[in-house]
Amino acid sequence: MSAAPTSEAELAARLRESPIRPAAIASWLDGLCHDDRVVVVRSLGRSQQRALYDAVDGFAEVHLRDLVPPHTATRVAVRHFGRNTLPAFTRFEKRFARPEGGDAEKPDALYGYNFQPTPILGSITGPGYFVAVEDPNRPEVWVDYNRVPPLDASGLPSGWPAVKRNEVGLGRFVYGFMIDTLRRVSEHVTIGSAARKGRDMGSWFVLCREP
Repeated sequence: MSAAPTSEAELAARLRESPIRPAAIASWLDGLCHDDRVVVVRSLGRSQQRALYDAVDGFAEVHLRDLVPPHTATRVAVRHFGRNTLPAFTRFEKRFARPEGGDAEKPDALYGYNFQPTPILGSITGPGYFVAVEDPNRPEVWVDYNRVPPLDASGLPSGWPAVKRNEVGLGRFVYGFMIDTLRRVSEHVTIGSAARKGRDMGSWFVLCREP
């Protein structure tokens, strides 16, 4: 008797379908437990992430409240476990928080940064702070590295690193002049594409929000 396919193999098979069925993928991902979702999204390589990003274009709306749910208190970090398509250091987290005074249901902005599991990498490139806002023209979210939270760290969760701008130091080669676009895949999963100075970089990343 052949072994049952793994969840990673199942998602890979769904991304080979023509056409890809975003609703079926969303329903399937919603049925997994959190730990399995993280494993699955972190199994996606470059071509799979690109295919998924294109497939969910216009599929469903994503808003700031989907990244930091309304039940989350202000200045409390929400972790999004991710994988990018860079040549190295592909596993990372984006951490988001709603600043003090933000409307839980319709926040104007979220603060966030890129957490690196390798401390030396974070010390070289910087924390990669950003401000997330909703695209005014499409139901998508922009992760804007041209904007950072207040440099005095007001409104940030306790324990977050010092705020640094992204246009200085070595961090400018990683985060400088960038805006990521996030699209919804499922309740907990989003897929993003990076652009620098308005030009698509041919780089993607997938995120899985903690429950």
